[in-house]
This record gives sequence, C-alpha cells and structure tokens, in this order.
Amino acid sequence: MSKPEVHIGKMETQLKQWGAKLDEFVTKAEGVGAEVKEDYCKQIEFLKAKHKVVQTKLDEFKVASGKEWETFKTGVEDTWNDLEVAFKKLTK
Repeated sequence: MSKPEVHIGKMETQLKQWGAKLDEFVTKAEGVGAEVKEDYCKQIEFLKAKHKVVQTKLDEFKVASGKEWETFKTGVEDTWNDLEVAFKKLTK
C-alpha cells in the first residue's frame, strides 16, 4: 500500500468516527436547555459543513497522483486541522 493510500485510509477512518460523533451531538442537542441549544446547534452545523468539505477534499485526494497529491495533501490537511479544532472546541 502506498503512502497516499495509507494516509487516506487513516483519514477516512477518523472522518467516519467524527461523523458518528456528530450524530451523538445532534442527539445531545435535543436534551439541552434553550439558552445553550442555539449556540450548540450553530456549532454542530459548522461541524457538519466542515465535515462535508473534508469529505469532498478527501474524495478529490483519492484520485490525485504525483504532484497533484502534494497539492491536495496540503489543502486536505488545512481543512482537516480546522475540523479537528472545531471538534475539540465542542467537546470541551
């Protein structure tokens, strides 16, 4: 297995875990008070949007080769880091 394939595999696994966590957040949001719910729901929507962007970039990343791979890698990792930070913020 090539380095890009290993990298993609790890990212896909983490992305699936984050998708499951998003589902948990949505369920949890239903049980919070009105004051907290609005902010919590905004954060969830932000995460969903970032998750979708990362998935799209990862799909593009899968078909990239050679020089393209390095370009996509940088773009995916930047977006990935944004998503990771947002998840950490919500789970504090």
